[in-house]
Amino acid sequence: MQITLQNIGRRFNREWIFRGIDYSFGDNSSYAILGSNGSGKSTLLQVLNGSLAPSTGKLTYTRIGEEIEPEKIFNYLSLAAPYLELIEEFTLNEVVDFHFKFKALRSGLDKAAVLDILGLAGSRNKAIRYFSSGMKQRLKLVLAFCADTPMLMLDEPTSNLDTQGIDWYLSLIQQYSVGRLTIICSNQEHEYRFCKHQMSIADYKDAPKK
Repeated sequence: MQITLQNIGRRFNREWIFRGIDYSFGDNSSYAILGSNGSGKSTLLQVLNGSLAPSTGKLTYTRIGEEIEPEKIFNYLSLAAPYLELIEEFTLNEVVDFHFKFKALRSGLDKAAVLDILGLAGSRNKAIRYFSSGMKQRLKLVLAFCADTPMLMLDEPTSNLDTQGIDWYLSLIQQYSVGRLTIICSNQEHEYRFCKHQMSIADYKDAPKK
């Protein structure tokens, strides 16, 4: 899976969040999008995953040499982010069942394996509204990791995780990011230190129009 950005920019009202981005995210590699809080890295990730349209420029997705239409790109990616909502009325069982109606499980995994990886099998009948913020973050991550998609996008992946949770995240990254285009938005080195490439959103704050 590849994503090519040509003169990409995004603005809100008259303020440019970023502009002039010419960049390629290559197949089966890992990238960190870096920036301080409020710098626009989450906005860029939303442009990359198709939930926001760029204000200017062209975004191209290709897989095995074939171009994919932007409105279909959600079929090819898994996302975990603080702003991603879970259905609070559902139980853990129901959330897992619902999610994997739309995304295929990775080879060798089933529902029992997902719950085992999550480490919350004892809460399978508990409504999500009663989960702690850390439990919810673990759930978001495991749903993304365990889906069989060629792209994995994570925004501030260790938000609300304690030290044990961070170690859990790093062990899953080693196993479940292999063979996928992985993009992580972060300003904490432990979240992205494994990434082969880094881009700073600050480099595209004052880029001139082309």
